[in-house]
Amino acid sequence: MMNKTALFIPCSVNLLLPWIGEAVDRVLKRLDVVSVYPDRQTCCGQMVYNKGFFNEARSFATHFLDVFESFDAVVCPSGSCTAMVKHRYPSLFDDDPKMKQRALDMAGRVFEFSQYLVDVLGVTDTGASFSGKVAYHDSCHLSRDLGVSLQPRTLIRAAQGTELVVLNNGDQCCGFGGEFSVSYPDISTAMVSAKAQSYLDSGADLLVVGEPGCLLNIGTYLEKNHPGKQVLHIAEFLDCQGGENGR
Repeated sequence: MMNKTALFIPCSVNLLLPWIGEAVDRVLKRLDVVSVYPDRQTCCGQMVYNKGFFNEARSFATHFLDVFESFDAVVCPSGSCTAMVKHRYPSLFDDDPKMKQRALDMAGRVFEFSQYLVDVLGVTDTGASFSGKVAYHDSCHLSRDLGVSLQPRTLIRAAQGTELVVLNNGDQCCGFGGEFSVSYPDISTAMVSAKAQSYLDSGADLLVVGEPGCLLNIGTYLEKNHPGKQVLHIAEFLDCQGGENGR
């Protein structure tokens, strides 16, 4: 087991969904993993990278490496931010071999939350319990960039009292896509509407996602159009004991 574990908490979680970070910490503590939250951490730089501001992205990446590279493992409850560090940082330093190597070394030690539990700790049963049917939505970066799809499903199936049901078109985008939902609101709304309908059709009592952006997008739509239908982040779900979580 890794003995120096840091929590990398994305901007969306820090500013809008802090209970997700708290759930991650509680689940890790339940598994006897002592994690540290480095208070010097900032944005990973994904937003400026996506806009083509690579000099600014390099600045964010350099700061991230300075803050986190002393840890054996860095755990993040976001597939998109994890993918930024694992897959984008090294290419930012193609003209600087020393920094590129630092980025490559870091890439091997940063993990999305469910990936860390299953692939690094070898955990499937976190002690979670939820009485009912659960559907899982595959977030784009998490499944396509990181190849993380079986891990969260394994963790959900292991929760006491839980039945994992199929979500039709579960691997299709929910329509968030960062700025996509702002730039193309009509298309985004149509996509999240289709995702919500798949959830309703599945007969699930709960929808679980692994990406904060998907949680915000789907959750907001459900709150407006299907009040009472709940969506949780995988960390919140695994924090559930007896159907209750710490939110």
